[in-house]
Amino acid sequence: MSNESYPASASADGIGRLQHAVSERYGRLKDLLVYSSLYLVVVAVAEVLTAMVALSLPLSLAPVVVGLVTFAVYVGDRVADADTDELSNPDQSAFVRRHGRTLSTLSAAAYGLALALSLTAGPLALAITLLPGAFWVLYASDWLPSVGARLTRLKDVLLVNSGVVAGAWAVALLGLPLAFAGAAPTATAAVVFTYFFVDTFVNTEIPNVGDRHADAAIGVSTLPVVFGVARTRRILYAVEASLGVFVAWAFFEGLLSAALAGGVLAGLAYTLAVTAFVGRTEAYSRLAIAGELKALVVLAVVLAFGV
Repeated sequence: MSNESYPASASADGIGRLQHAVSERYGRLKDLLVYSSLYLVVVAVAEVLTAMVALSLPLSLAPVVVGLVTFAVYVGDRVADADTDELSNPDQSAFVRRHGRTLSTLSAAAYGLALALSLTAGPLALAITLLPGAFWVLYASDWLPSVGARLTRLKDVLLVNSGVVAGAWAVALLGLPLAFAGAAPTATAAVVFTYFFVDTFVNTEIPNVGDRHADAAIGVSTLPVVFGVARTRRILYAVEASLGVFVAWAFFEGLLSAALAGGVLAGLAYTLAVTAFVGRTEAYSRLAIAGELKALVVLAVVLAFGV
């Protein structure tokens, strides 16, 4: 009997080791995608493609450039904030510290490549490519002169912090495809810009809920820090509902196709569902990722129904 049970035990051990190896590799892949901001690259590319479809722009290098800039800026921000993130996101902070030199090198290389590619579309594309990096410096660095207050970074100022992030990315997401195509802004482009701005603002404030204690400790003013979690949820509801009304108005005015309006409204419904968990979960890292992935929902609806 002992001879018969040995192969079964060995097989179980082998399966266990295989499961452990798969689990370990999955964990490493997850850490790489999340903590290095690679998943945000996919989100940014999806948003640029949505803008290109919405404005009937030809395929270009714009999604590649935006993806590279997204990686460079977010990785740079995470490397710079590794110390302050230790309280709110210790796993990310540990990952960034462990791979800090490599991430810094890749961040610089990605931005350099993005600038080189943008040059192929002219000075306007180059200027727009530089914008997120310039805004990040203003946002995250101690550039403001001391005036006896604690506000030394735009990142510390209520609404300005999220507004700077939203503005920089809205310009890049819309401006780069226009610049690469040599196309002029239109009324539809203004609607798409407004959508990107408001959507990015909301996606910035959702993870701030999980970071509220750490932000308060270092003097960063966000909606959750100033108004509390429940009020923040209601504010985000109001912002999202207002955006929905605006999109519906744009559709009835003929500024958006049915497919694009439907995609955006589907994305807003998705975001409302995500926002409903604000204050009702402690898994804010997952909630933030879920909110960002809404861009894939919008793009899928737009492509499925055409423009």
